[in-house]
Amino acid sequence: MAENLRKGTRVTGPERAQMATDLKNRYDAGESIRSLAIATGRSYGFIHRILTEHGVNLRGRGGATRVRAAG
Repeated sequence: MAENLRKGTRVTGPERAQMATDLKNRYDAGESIRSLAIATGRSYGFIHRILTEHGVNLRGRGGATRVRAAG
């Protein structure tokens, strides 16, 4: 569903709810917001917004954390 929309197309109503469900399932399966944005042709902010609007608990940022220097 999400892949069928042109970039910048306004998504409302039942289509937005369906898109949110699809994105939630993919996000819960381990895909990142950035990879969802690339796959759907939408912005990172759009994906982030639609997930939070539909109550998805977002994962923290991954990667290495900084260690304080002893001193």
